[in-house]
Amino acid sequence: MTLSLIRNRLLAAVTVALVFAAPGAFADDDHESNEAWRLFVADHTNPVVHAIDFETGEELGRYDVKGAAALTASASGQTVFATQSDDDIVHILKTGINFSDHGEHRDLEVSDVELLPVTFEGKRPFHVVPHDDHAILFYDRGGKADIIDEATLLEGKAEVKTIGTTKPHHGVAVTMGRHVLVSVPNTEIVTKPDELPPRIGLRVIDETGAQVGEMATCTDLHGEATSARLVAFGCKEGVLIARPGGTEGPKLEMLSYPSDLPKGYTGTLLGGKAMQFFLGNFGEDKVVLIDPDSDEHFKLVELPTRRVDFVLDPATPRNAYILTEDGDLHVLDIIKGEIGRKATVTEPYSKDGHWRDPRPRLAVADGHIAITDPRHSLVRIFDADSLAEVRTIAVEGQPFSIVAVGGSGASH
Repeated sequence: MTLSLIRNRLLAAVTVALVFAAPGAFADDDHESNEAWRLFVADHTNPVVHAIDFETGEELGRYDVKGAAALTASASGQTVFATQSDDDIVHILKTGINFSDHGEHRDLEVSDVELLPVTFEGKRPFHVVPHDDHAILFYDRGGKADIIDEATLLEGKAEVKTIGTTKPHHGVAVTMGRHVLVSVPNTEIVTKPDELPPRIGLRVIDETGAQVGEMATCTDLHGEATSARLVAFGCKEGVLIARPGGTEGPKLEMLSYPSDLPKGYTGTLLGGKAMQFFLGNFGEDKVVLIDPDSDEHFKLVELPTRRVDFVLDPATPRNAYILTEDGDLHVLDIIKGEIGRKATVTEPYSKDGHWRDPRPRLAVADGHIAITDPRHSLVRIFDADSLAEVRTIAVEGQPFSIVAVGGSGASH
């Protein structure tokens, strides 16, 4: 696949970074450079979330919740959603990291971590999609999705707009301007009492909740990501792309899998931030780079063993990190579309067994990769350039889900 568009976007991103890194960018005597990073780690089994200072490894707080939680950071990084699907509740943590934009620089304010008094309850909350100043919480068995305003959350209150999802199903909802993209279940199929119907497509609804246009087919829709102004969804037929369409609503386009790809499909997606692209799984032992604006949309990358987790590096846009079940961490060069480096970082963690068994998860913080190692009650920290382990952070129990929040800014 020709990745010229991605390459051009990367060069532009680097140029912007160099401009802001130029000497004198923070020459004002009222400004002092500051940096802060925090890790949030949830236990695999116990109902607890740990907040950890990344630099020192010090635990900033231990927060009891109701059940085992999956963690999702908001787009701003000011909040982390702790979703407890088996216990029908979501808790919210204030990270204490707040950036405010001032044109030529951004300010950083650091405060205490806090478990906010607001919770959200409903039948099997699952996917949380952060976007701009809000997040969308989808309830698989509740037949609804909540659009949650983050600024109100930080005040200890809840401002929520609820949309219907036709019928309970394992789905997702994503905002795009004034419209919402919502997965569509098969309402005609008869399911057993404990089963949810399969997904068959995606629909667009407006501010009134009315559907705009026809449903786009997307069999077994699973996985979504945003990159630039595009949203992608994984389907059996290909990857469905939603583009902004003005007052008429988003435009939906299916990027069909080419015939030369092996049998498989994408069900997990990540979206580039500094440049427009998507990275998705393709079965268990392959990934695909997806460029919606290229003549050839898909670039297949084969892995030596099955993938355990993968993550993009927001500060180094051309890097993605992929952990495979043999315990190796691979660096995927987005521009070249190939694996460049690898190192052994954990013991093997087999993908056999239950899909929810405790296995490592990845996060990126300040030029490092943080990897949970639930078997040894550790978070392992690796240098992103050398892939050498630089230190470990002991976390009681089985550290599992992890997110990193932070960055640098000016303080006054």
